[in-house]
Amino acid sequence: MDEEIRLQVTVATTPQEVWTLWTTEEGICSFFAPACKVDLRPGGAYEIYFDLEQPPGLRGGEEMVFLALEQPSMLSFTWNAPPALAEVRNQRTQVVIRIDAVDAGHTRVRLVDHGFGTGGQWPERVAYFRRAWGQIVLPLLAYRVENGPIDWDNYPDFSNYVERVSSY
Repeated sequence: MDEEIRLQVTVATTPQEVWTLWTTEEGICSFFAPACKVDLRPGGAYEIYFDLEQPPGLRGGEEMVFLALEQPSMLSFTWNAPPALAEVRNQRTQVVIRIDAVDAGHTRVRLVDHGFGTGGQWPERVAYFRRAWGQIVLPLLAYRVENGPIDWDNYPDFSNYVERVSSY
């Protein structure tokens, strides 16, 4: 069976607000990373820059693209590995974000990252992104919804949001 990362979190906002957080430069910079480039269309850029002090090509999710968009319920995009995993850095997985209203004030966000290989550095990549999506990105999304945009110069303690993320 192919390896997949399947995680979810429920946040106290609307599906449209979650969509905006994932699909606009302002939204992405408020929880995901300090800089990005977004061209909201299939095939458009979905580049997430985690470290602007690095040279181009080593800043984060560079050269990633949207694969599919269905506002406000689904987006999918390609994803690469961090520079430390050079063997699999330029190979792409697919991330699918599904956004569903739970009730009038809460939205469930489900993330699937799939398309991993099995040999070489692939197991390390799976482990890395299981941590990154589940212990950083989705908890920061929940933190952002409740506390406002992340101050990237004064990184918050969001550790109590990690327990809100679960596998499904």
